[in-house]
Amino acid sequence: MQRPPAAPSSAPPSPGLFVTTRWSVVLRARDQALPGSEQALEILCRTYWYPIYALTRSLGHLPADAQDLTQEFFARLLAKDHLRVVQAEKGRFRTFLRMALKRFLANEWDRLRAQKRGGGRAQVPFDTAVAEQQFQSEPASALTPEHIYDRRWALALLADAEARLENEYAAVGKTAELRQIKPHLTARHGEIPYAALAAALHTTEGAARVAVHRLRKRFRELFRETIADTVAAPEELEGECRYVMEILSGG
Repeated sequence: MQRPPAAPSSAPPSPGLFVTTRWSVVLRARDQALPGSEQALEILCRTYWYPIYALTRSLGHLPADAQDLTQEFFARLLAKDHLRVVQAEKGRFRTFLRMALKRFLANEWDRLRAQKRGGGRAQVPFDTAVAEQQFQSEPASALTPEHIYDRRWALALLADAEARLENEYAAVGKTAELRQIKPHLTARHGEIPYAALAAALHTTEGAARVAVHRLRKRFRELFRETIADTVAAPEELEGECRYVMEILSGG
């Protein structure tokens, strides 16, 4: 099994990390005059919908019902029905979504069963068939639904950081380089075949070592920024980083 990435740096968080965090987008999304807030919130929903789907399934809902519930939950989030309580519950976005979903399931499940799918609301585009396939492929576990949700959340953060890394390399025309180096992203230094990697990159072994170092360093930075996006204040970042790493390590 692939090892989780090295723990994000414990250095004090840069103030810039908290200028446009995703929490701020959520809080400001209630302001209709803010340009781009709706689009940003929709992107946020698309990024983290699978942990919500997995939690709904883990709580005992059948696939078709979980698909409907997940769609309706995010449709209401986008419609700001749930944003009225954000200020009182502001903190970790992971916790906010989990508690909002549980309220939603407790209050709306019976009514939704009697409605036509989608309820006429705008749909969040995600592949429910792939989601169910992924859910079924996961190993059986005695973990609680909440722990499963947190692990899915941590993996979503990891995937988000990887996507950011890929976008950065693509923007400077280094997709091919990334393709060669990425398999060694979390490998131990002694396990990296620098000579073979240098040959694949058509460069020197020293340059290959530098390229791997830069990749790993930048990924740690992006992973930290991704986690920072989901907390409300700088003082919450270190604790959330530790928790995410614990979850990814199987804790």
